[in-house]
Amino acid sequence: MCPRRRLSKGQGGFVDEARIFVAAGAGGDGSAAFHHEPYKPKGGPDGGDGADGGSVILRADPSVGTLLELRDHPHVKAGAGGAGRSKRRHGAHGKDRVVLVPPGTIVHDEHEVLIADLANPGDEVVAGAGGRGGRGNVRFTTSTRRSPSWAEKGEPGEERRLRLELRLLADVGLVGFPNAGKSTLISRISAARPKVAPYPFTTLAPNLGVVRAGEGTFVVADIPGLVPGAHTGKGLGDRFLRHIRRAAVLVFLVDLAAEDRDPFDDVDALEAELAAFDPALTERPSLAVATKLDVGGDRIEQVEQRLPEALMISAVTGAGIDALIERLAREVTEARAETPAAVGYVRHVVRGDPIAVTREDAGWRVTGRRAERAVQTTDMARDEAVVALQCRLISMGVERALEDAGAVRGDEVRIAGQVFGFEPEGPHEDVDVPGRAPGES
Repeated sequence: MCPRRRLSKGQGGFVDEARIFVAAGAGGDGSAAFHHEPYKPKGGPDGGDGADGGSVILRADPSVGTLLELRDHPHVKAGAGGAGRSKRRHGAHGKDRVVLVPPGTIVHDEHEVLIADLANPGDEVVAGAGGRGGRGNVRFTTSTRRSPSWAEKGEPGEERRLRLELRLLADVGLVGFPNAGKSTLISRISAARPKVAPYPFTTLAPNLGVVRAGEGTFVVADIPGLVPGAHTGKGLGDRFLRHIRRAAVLVFLVDLAAEDRDPFDDVDALEAELAAFDPALTERPSLAVATKLDVGGDRIEQVEQRLPEALMISAVTGAGIDALIERLAREVTEARAETPAAVGYVRHVVRGDPIAVTREDAGWRVTGRRAERAVQTTDMARDEAVVALQCRLISMGVERALEDAGAVRGDEVRIAGQVFGFEPEGPHEDVDVPGRAPGES
């Protein structure tokens, strides 16, 4: 009898952070075929190229509202490219893997470097680039090499570990202590129906609601309740504070029915938490709203004295709701006019390709994209291919770099997982690299 799987706390529902591993498809191997036809015993090479591997693409799509799927299935792979075939036939391109994420998703690499901000629907980033397909043997034919018997192997696909973080795209962020009435308010002014109950932390995930004001609309986010010290991880901690960063207007809710504290200190306490989390939030347009007017009692008279600019509402009876919506619509319109719409961002890195030589144990390690790719795409089982690789590495300056670093004949050299013995060819001159067109590196 199989034990039932238990759902741990937090499984399912809203997920706003995920760590994933993406693996793009490898390029297909080139073909080392020869043409065969009756009465033409020396038809010559006719191997086709391998195809490029598929890429992993992250694309923002409004049909997705959570990172739950990626959290539960963190390994994302794209299809490999097809191998080349005889008669100069190329392989089939590897299928791209397109992963839909919510608009507002931020992508960091394993070193926490921001590589993309998919702020709007349709924004996308290539999270892992597919490997380049290998060239068939027909590509290596020259006037002096009429029948090359080798072909290139496909280049491995890019592999990366990424951290995805969702920041909700809302015009208004409702901020308050637990039980301040955020969920009740958002259910009153929009079609959202969050869970409501009279105990702390009823809201365990942000809720979004679309509010209609005249002919326009704006989006309100109900952020789970904060407590003093939230920015350090206390209570629900800073888990949901990130969602406030995109809100154009902040609404601080003051609970007139609070019994365990003076509610008129709530605004100062909440502002201090936001400032400790992100000082830029203190410059965001904001307003105070006193909630639970229907049970406020003696505190109603104190509002005008201690919070003269606050609006008073009751989400239960509807008192003050129309005035609040009108005020929020005006604040959002002004904020939109002053603040440009969120713009997607993708970090494009232009890599140089220096040859680097480092001492490693009793040998040397060579790094550099071109050198590593040359080794990865070489069929080491073919002597002719290995000779061609040696010529390419000399042309790239690998031999010179090893000698400058102090390498001597017989030393062990490691490049892209392969181990070679260092056998310098002598004086450095221009080298005719097999299979390389003039000017190609």
